[in-house]
Amino acid sequence: MTSPQSWDAAHQGPGPGGGAWPGGEPGMWENPRPPRNGMGVAALTLGLAGALLFWTVLGGIVLGLLALIFGIVGFRRGKRGEATNGTLAAVGAVIGALALVGSSAVLVFVVSVVSSGDYSELEDCMQGANTTAQQEQCERDFVDSISP
Repeated sequence: MTSPQSWDAAHQGPGPGGGAWPGGEPGMWENPRPPRNGMGVAALTLGLAGALLFWTVLGGIVLGLLALIFGIVGFRRGKRGEATNGTLAAVGAVIGALALVGSSAVLVFVVSVVSSGDYSELEDCMQGANTTAQQEQCERDFVDSISP
C-alpha cells in the first residue's frame, strides 16, 4: 500500500498544488460552450411560415430567402460542431428554398397576367358594367381568355 506522500511525489505535474490534472489533460474541466442552435430553429420556423404564405410576396420571397440564409449558416455551424441541429437547419433551408421558388412562380404569373392585354380588357369591361350579372360575365370572359 502506498502512502499519500509517495503518491504525491510520484504524480507531480502542472496541476494546482503540484498534482496532476484530473483526467490527465489540461482544459478538460473547462465548461464547453453551449450549442448555437438559433439559426437552425429560425430557418425551420421561417421556412414553414414562408411555405404557408408562399402566395404572398412577403411570405414566400422574404421569409423563404431568410430561411435559406439562416439554414445555410446553421448547417455550417452544425458541420463545425458549434450546433447540434445541422439537419434541422438543412430542412429549414430546403423548405425556405421551396417557398422562394413557389412565391417567385406566383409573382411571375401575376405580373404576366397584369401586364397582358387581357387584364386591361377586364378593367374596361368592369368599368362599363352596370349590373352584377354584367360584372360576372366580364369575370368569366377574363378567366376564359387566360385559361389554356
